[in-house]
Amino acid sequence: MSEQKIQVKANYRFPVILLISVILGGVAGVFLGEKATIFKPLGQIFINLLFTLIIPLVFFSIASAISGFSDLSRLGKMLGSVIGVFVFTGAIASVFMLILIQFIPYGQGLVITASSTAEAAQLSLGEHLVNMFTVSDFPELLSKSRMMPLIVFAIFFGVAVAMLGEKGKGVHQGLINISEVIFKMIGLLMKAAPIGLAAYFANLTGIYGPSLLGTYAKAMALFYPTLFFYFFVFFAFYAYMAAGKDGIKAFFKNIFPAAVNAIGTRSSAATIPLNLEACNRIGVPQDVSSVVLPMGATMHMDGSCLSCIFKITVLSAIFGIPFEGLGTYAFAVMVAVFSATAISAVPGGGAVGEAMIVTMFGFPPEALPIVIMLGQLCDPITTMVNSTGDSVASMMITRILEGPQWLSRNLSGLQNKNW
Repeated sequence: MSEQKIQVKANYRFPVILLISVILGGVAGVFLGEKATIFKPLGQIFINLLFTLIIPLVFFSIASAISGFSDLSRLGKMLGSVIGVFVFTGAIASVFMLILIQFIPYGQGLVITASSTAEAAQLSLGEHLVNMFTVSDFPELLSKSRMMPLIVFAIFFGVAVAMLGEKGKGVHQGLINISEVIFKMIGLLMKAAPIGLAAYFANLTGIYGPSLLGTYAKAMALFYPTLFFYFFVFFAFYAYMAAGKDGIKAFFKNIFPAAVNAIGTRSSAATIPLNLEACNRIGVPQDVSSVVLPMGATMHMDGSCLSCIFKITVLSAIFGIPFEGLGTYAFAVMVAVFSATAISAVPGGGAVGEAMIVTMFGFPPEALPIVIMLGQLCDPITTMVNSTGDSVASMMITRILEGPQWLSRNLSGLQNKNW
């Protein structure tokens, strides 16, 4: 068996196990009906343990990552135009999904009355911003309902440690050590995820029937075509911005090996070599692609922006919580872009982003397993859009740095002009 096939199996093993567990739990719930509530405590234990680990995960993972930078000025210069392009395309992806949800019924068909549903606060955009980034007292940082202020505090803490230089190295290493302990705890807990999710979904389907599983199937049937549309239409637009019609031809002529690899491995990092090859064959200079692609693998996530809005929409439909209004939409775009450009660069960022969705939009704790399962189902196509978007971002940044005629100049020296 080839190494690539082994890698594909390894990457898909856990999502497949989770999916089978959910199906088995759902089937058990359908047959047992209300008797399936016997499984509720087991599922609730898993949810509670997961929420308990979210706060230390966020703080120690972010603080340890930020405190490791020794030259913050160099870091700031390096991000420059790269971050600008990443935020630009991420915002477009988020707004695109917000427009689509006005016409496409993602997640409709099921309403759950949760045991502890929080009402969506009707706040202005300014109030959203204040509550998004700050709290009035330190203990409030330790609540899962105030995730973003904790992230801001962790970044602030990490920068302060980095600025201490030699004096801060001991603190930095301590943060790394504790972070590794938290990740080990999460790893151990996730071994029980198939049992916990099976129990949780057995209870849900026992109460609400098989329509819950039908909601997943319907949501995926709408989500996958949406991301394929974004890939072909919006990436063609970005490639046109970078190099005109020849840019579109060059991009799609060379990007499909990377796209297939991303779907198979479910890893943007594993797709970096094929993205580098694609950029070389397009003619992107290597000093650009060698910086943009590794950064993009952790910080450029158009697919994740689309997925974030999608998850909020589905959860709103499921739990009957309104998702409407200009201020709420603007807040959702900020959360989506921030999670795609900042949180995704942190180990465990996917779990952090999903916990943010649950806590910041007033969803009850019962929503966390649902959004985790949505994340697993969305991940292959989301990763494809995330990773291939790094190559088209490299083209756009080359256009900014080298001018409109860069494609004809073969700046990589390895260009394949058979397009």
